[in-house]
Amino acid sequence: MPDAQKELAGIARLLVENAQTLTDHLVQQFGERIPALPHDPTLVDLLVGSTGSNLETLAHLLQGHAPIEGIRAPAAAVEYARRLAQRGTPPSALLRAYRLGQQLVLQWANEQIVRQMSDPLLALATSSLLTDISFQYIDAVSEDVIEAYQDERERWLANRSAVQRETVDALLAGARVDLAAAEAALGYRLRQHHLGVVLWTTGGDAGLAESERLLARLAKQFGSGHPLFVPRDRATAWGWIPIGRSADLDLDAVVAALADALGDGLAEGEAGVKVALGTPEAGEPGFRVTHLGAAAAHEVSLHNQGSEARVVSYADPSVRAAALLSRDLAAARRMVARTLGDLGADTEAAARMRETLLAFVEDRESYVATAARTHLHKNTVKYRIDRAIEVRGKPLSEERLDLQLALIACKWLGPEVLTPAPR
Repeated sequence: MPDAQKELAGIARLLVENAQTLTDHLVQQFGERIPALPHDPTLVDLLVGSTGSNLETLAHLLQGHAPIEGIRAPAAAVEYARRLAQRGTPPSALLRAYRLGQQLVLQWANEQIVRQMSDPLLALATSSLLTDISFQYIDAVSEDVIEAYQDERERWLANRSAVQRETVDALLAGARVDLAAAEAALGYRLRQHHLGVVLWTTGGDAGLAESERLLARLAKQFGSGHPLFVPRDRATAWGWIPIGRSADLDLDAVVAALADALGDGLAEGEAGVKVALGTPEAGEPGFRVTHLGAAAAHEVSLHNQGSEARVVSYADPSVRAAALLSRDLAAARRMVARTLGDLGADTEAAARMRETLLAFVEDRESYVATAARTHLHKNTVKYRIDRAIEVRGKPLSEERLDLQLALIACKWLGPEVLTPAPR
């Protein structure tokens, strides 16, 4: 046996003798220098087991009792990696623990080499052999634990998502559920006020990850805790923002924040996320009601794919009316044709007149208020209103309720209810 290898075997025996002290030191350093690692007693116990088993396996390797080619991660190390995956601890924290562990063990071992060997060349050869073998060990074992982490993370997320979907479906169906069990499954408190959200992507590079980041941003700004995010397919997700004991939420501020985040007014067809909001509701029943509002607003938005609106709120009375009208599109289509006449044509000119006329009707036929709302000159508003009345062929007072509903249908349901433009 070469002298360096013989000396290294002696260092390995010292490693075994001091394993408990070294394990305690390494675990302490991991806790102080890697904040992302969990600090609860159960996970710390698993970390102690993982660290101790890694030191024991490394000592066997250094003594030549096991070939480097057959080295696998100890069972305790694999179990610790799986638990970190279940907790959502980033894998970078696990890898950093292995790098830091290697550094600290090398420092300790090199101190023993210096203390025991008077021949500097032998000490250098032993230290180099130690470094080489420890690197091979960490390289092999870290691959094993990261693979175990990734497999467990995928399995855990799939199972958790399935449980979440089942729980959410039961709540939305109005089924009787154990609230404590439901909250544990969702990781979300039901006994509070909620704001339901539907998020969906419209193409390009936007996806569920972007939707989840947007929901987290909203919850941080307006909520009282972590939101619940439940993907439904590759493009659509349901969300709930917790808003605590009070329903005092400024929905206009939420819409404004969303419009700013999403860049309202982007060019038609540009990729991104769209959002439909419910209204704040309380408790377990409110969890369902606020979602139904958001889902209705989402359905309204889907009827008019060409709309530039990226945020739709069920708190808007016109959205609520459009949601009801969308349940019978044939009847809505007939009402639009009967009530608006040529004003219901699918043309840009008719759309401009309808937009101004709807604002005029909603603002109690005030030219000044309509001008401020539509950012038009008062004379322009008057011209468009007069022209809209002329194209419609009826005065505003005739079928006033049908007129407002027809204008709302045109605004939100678009081509679904409009009269096709002549070729």
